[in-house]
Amino acid sequence: MFNIRINRDVKVMTYHFKEVFQGFENCQAVRDTFGEETDKVLDGLGVELYSRKGYMGVSETTGNLIVSTHYLKTGDELSIYLDVIHELVHVRQFREGKDLFDPNYQYVDRPTEIEAYAHSVKEAKRLGMTDDDIMDYLRMEWVTEEEVKRLAKSIGVVSNTKPKRNLVKPTARRPSR
Repeated sequence: MFNIRINRDVKVMTYHFKEVFQGFENCQAVRDTFGEETDKVLDGLGVELYSRKGYMGVSETTGNLIVSTHYLKTGDELSIYLDVIHELVHVRQFREGKDLFDPNYQYVDRPTEIEAYAHSVKEAKRLGMTDDDIMDYLRMEWVTEEEVKRLAKSIGVVSNTKPKRNLVKPTARRPSR
C-alpha cells in the first residue's frame, strides 16, 4: 500500500526494526524525522514485542519501539503505518534527551505528543485522508472527545462530525501517566 511491509507473523521477543517494518527507510515522512541519519537510526532500532493487548509506544529506558503482538496482528495497515510514523518522532525525541512522559502536561497538551501527532497527521493528509478521517484516527479510548478536539486544534485538524463508529477506535498511543 505505501511501499512498506509489516511483518505480522511475529513472536514475543525483540527484533531489529527492519525485521518487522520493511521499507520505512524509504518513506519521506521518516526521512524528514531523521534526515541523513535515517538508515543508521533504523538499523540500530529495536522493536520489543509483548503479548498483552495494547498498542505501540517507545520505551523510556531503551528508546526502542514497544508493540503489542495483538495490535500488530489485528490492526489495520493504515493505522499501524501512521502509528509507526508517530512513534519514530518519539524515537528521535528520546535520542535528543526529551522527556516523552512529562507529567507537567496532560497527554494531548504534551509538546512531544503534539509534535508527533502533527507529523503523522501531515503524512495522513499527504495520503489523502480528510480531517474527518483524521479525527477518527485521533480518537483514543483514554482521551475524552473534548481532549481530542483540543489536540486536533493544536495540529490544524478541523472537524465538527461525531465519531463514525459506536466504539471509538483505539490507536497506538501510550496513555499519559
